[in-house]
Amino acid sequence: MENIALIESFSEFKDDKLIDRVTLMAILEDVFRNALKKKFGDDDNFDIIINPDKGDLEIWRNRVVVADGEVEEPNQEISLSEARKIEPDFEVGEDVSEEVKLIDLGRRAILALRQNLISKIHEHDNTNIFKQFKELEGDLYTAEVHHIRHRAVILLDDEGNEIILPKDKQIPSDFFRKGDNVRGIIDSVELKGNKPAIIMSRTSPKFLEKLFESEIPEVFDGLITIKNVVRIPGEKAKVAVDSYDDRIDPVGACVGMKGSRIHGIVRELGNENIDVINYTNNLQLYITRALSPARVTSIKIDEENKRAEAILKPEEVSKAIGRGGHNIRLAGQLTGYEIDVLREGAEEDVELREFSDEIEEWIISEFSKAGLDTAKSILEQDVADLVKRTDLEEETILDVIRILKEEFED
Repeated sequence: MENIALIESFSEFKDDKLIDRVTLMAILEDVFRNALKKKFGDDDNFDIIINPDKGDLEIWRNRVVVADGEVEEPNQEISLSEARKIEPDFEVGEDVSEEVKLIDLGRRAILALRQNLISKIHEHDNTNIFKQFKELEGDLYTAEVHHIRHRAVILLDDEGNEIILPKDKQIPSDFFRKGDNVRGIIDSVELKGNKPAIIMSRTSPKFLEKLFESEIPEVFDGLITIKNVVRIPGEKAKVAVDSYDDRIDPVGACVGMKGSRIHGIVRELGNENIDVINYTNNLQLYITRALSPARVTSIKIDEENKRAEAILKPEEVSKAIGRGGHNIRLAGQLTGYEIDVLREGAEEDVELREFSDEIEEWIISEFSKAGLDTAKSILEQDVADLVKRTDLEEETILDVIRILKEEFED
């Protein structure tokens, strides 16, 4: 009966942890064999019989009968007189099987057995969780906010698995409360010790791609293909889409009537501005589309150096560059080309950097950030507009204009 107290929980482990019979039996046997090795030094001559459904366990030790006084390996051999206490007709050279009771292992060993069993079950659970989530890497996943730390939000899914959403993988405008449902993609799964660390991301371009699959049926069905996605999380994104069916307008299908289809995605991403463009193998056209909403006059491409020069009307330049340079940076990432923006008539213009001996570098950089990198681009603007578009004082701007007029207009 002393076996029952320890092993009555076998069926509970099986039911609670959803472990199949074969796996549970392997775990149990491994745990008991470790205990036998500690007690007897070896476990090769032991048979362990387990019925986890009923909670039955039998351990049998097999030894060879030797003459009295000739026992050299107590775990492998038994003296004739001891053997005959078990069965009176044993003879030297015969095999004796004797049942080992759990109580014979000692109370401390029994407590260690149970602890080891629980540890092995948890280890098995962690391995299964790791495998389960490893297969979900890159997929959309939803979990509930459990608690909020300074550097991460800790989420729990319906099965109680812990998922980490680090601060650097949150959209800047994200704000969560306990109990909120959060969507993201499973970004990575790693084993830290024996415990899996499941990392969620809301900043990955893959998250935006999966939202398109989730919200737009034609993308989910494969009628529309997403060729590339680039993002500055919470600010701006560009998505290149294509369709092999000429009857489908991929951009129109993704955006929907008055933006109805893409609105939910924009809201999920904290009002991130999303440009959806038609993909094409025509590189000039692709770069032109990538620079939208700006209208490009012409494109010059240097394929060897992966560079492109986009010629635009002066009023289109700021649109091409975008706030904080976001538009031109994303266009470059989308197409794989470094894009330089030039104004029409630039051949008659002069680069602002040519005045570096008279204009300080930091001032030139401030103008450049605003898309003003030639003499004409500055001279064509009102002083008030230049103050708004840059972080420069009016007096500094007037000095620059004076220098440009003296040098450029001579």
